Amino acid sequence: MVPLLQTHRLTLRPLNISDAPALFEARNDPEVMRYWDWPPQATVDDVSRIIADHGKAIARGNVLWWAIALSPDGLAIGECDISEIDLHNRRAEIGFLFRQASWGKGYAKEAMKCVIAHAFGPLELERLSARIHAGNSRARRLLEKLGFSYEGMLRGYVLREGLRIDCQMLGLLRDGR
Repeated sequence: MVPLLQTHRLTLRPLNISDAPALFEARNDPEVMRYWDWPPQATVDDVSRIIADHGKAIARGNVLWWAIALSPDGLAIGECDISEIDLHNRRAEIGFLFRQASWGKGYAKEAMKCVIAHAFGPLELERLSARIHAGNSRARRLLEKLGFSYEGMLRGYVLREGLRIDCQMLGLLRDGR
């Protein structure tokens, strides 16, 4: 079960198919999707299918996925997740995506602080990782502000549109190391 989370300005609510039209604004934008594993989605139906496909992983507890909004019933301005949840090893990966109109307002930092607190609190995880495409300096700066440390390069880790993409791995331990 994906819990409802609140910050000072944001509501992180369980992602739903009804969020697809608002998320399409981000997921259809080539600049937003520039450093994502998948190219921009062409239709709202494509975004709906992605949300539906993740339902099984969410039901198994392998993924927590939120729509981020400025109010509980507001339109999604972004999304974030905890994925690859491994309770035995107490680790997971985090990710985030925001539409361009929401960039530079501190929303990503605020949302991810909340997600990290949830991961290290109620989920009792001890390690988080974040994988970003090489060259995504905005995401790397944000992750470093959140305490993540660079751990290395994953050469040719992602295949996107026929090209092998290098990814950088950053990590954060609950004790701050």
